Amino acid sequence: MIGTGFMGRMHSNAFSKVNSFFDLDHKACRKVVCARDGSKAAEFAERWSWQEAETDWQRLLDRKDIDLIDICVPNHLHRDIAVAALAAGKMVATEKPLSMNLEQGREMVDVAVKSGKKTMVWFNQRRFPAVTLAKQMVDSGALGRIFHYRGTYLQDWTISEDAPLGGNAFWRLDVTEAGSGVTGDLLAHSLDIAMWLNGPIVELSAITETFIKERKRQDDPDTIAKVEIDDASQCLVRFANGSIGTFEATRYACGRKNAHEFEINGEFGSIAFDEETPHELKYYNHKDESSIRGWRTISVWDAKQPYMEHWWVPGMGLSYEHTFVHAVADLLADLGDGKKRVPDFSDGLLTQMVCDTILASAKNKQWMKTGL
Repeated sequence: MIGTGFMGRMHSNAFSKVNSFFDLDHKACRKVVCARDGSKAAEFAERWSWQEAETDWQRLLDRKDIDLIDICVPNHLHRDIAVAALAAGKMVATEKPLSMNLEQGREMVDVAVKSGKKTMVWFNQRRFPAVTLAKQMVDSGALGRIFHYRGTYLQDWTISEDAPLGGNAFWRLDVTEAGSGVTGDLLAHSLDIAMWLNGPIVELSAITETFIKERKRQDDPDTIAKVEIDDASQCLVRFANGSIGTFEATRYACGRKNAHEFEINGEFGSIAFDEETPHELKYYNHKDESSIRGWRTISVWDAKQPYMEHWWVPGMGLSYEHTFVHAVADLLADLGDGKKRVPDFSDGLLTQMVCDTILASAKNKQWMKTGL
């Protein structure tokens, strides 16, 4: 039994549905939800069948019925909660990015290693069945030697000059709470998947841009504050395996709501994925006869494909929320057999290293080693 505290909506939904993988009393797993606003926490607990609501996360650390603390708060709070929870003997899951910067990330990893407790970073987008299938194909050698990796993550939700700085909705625009902009928010997902599929990124050259330099503060509309996060981020990279890649993330791609895409080109073929059509994986097999060679669409909903044996019949695609269910299922499987399926704090630190290098490269206007 895992008693869990401090959950967000998607994470809560994941714990409620993971009993399709295991014989769990999912209500017993959901012990306490914690938020600063007591009335909102109580409303959340009632809606999502949590047993209790709390406003002080520190009061959860001494409870014997809480085994795992799940951190789904702004980035500047990750380190303090994680370090305290691990010191109290709790397992910890945290939203990405791991931390505000590399220094904090290293401290979190050190504490996690010394504690011996299980950790997880919610890089849930590995858990689309199509992305996991891509991992299986790359690992099997189906693409052969990898030459190119292209990753993009495009949204448009901060494009308005009227969007305020800070507050519940727009804390990601405040550097004191977010640490970085799209590099940590969007590109972190792209980088995690890329290194999971294609290995470490060893050097890069990046450029970032902040298009709207000043915004009104949400908590004080009469105050105009400087915007210090990156609205857009682009970089050229070299992987340890010799392949090269490009990455782009922006929240200013008008019309793009969640266009998270990657394409990998190898000597035997290519694969491509777009999160806006998440049940599809595109595949080109160069070994096919030339007369029938071409891109094919694999509909990833067959029972023999990743995770699908636990869901409905073929023809019913999965969506974003199911990636969280799969992450929880893999976490519980890890605890059961000791294997590693989910990205832990050490994996989160690798992505943090690349994110920090991107920001440094853009500032210094030069190629830089990542340290990986």
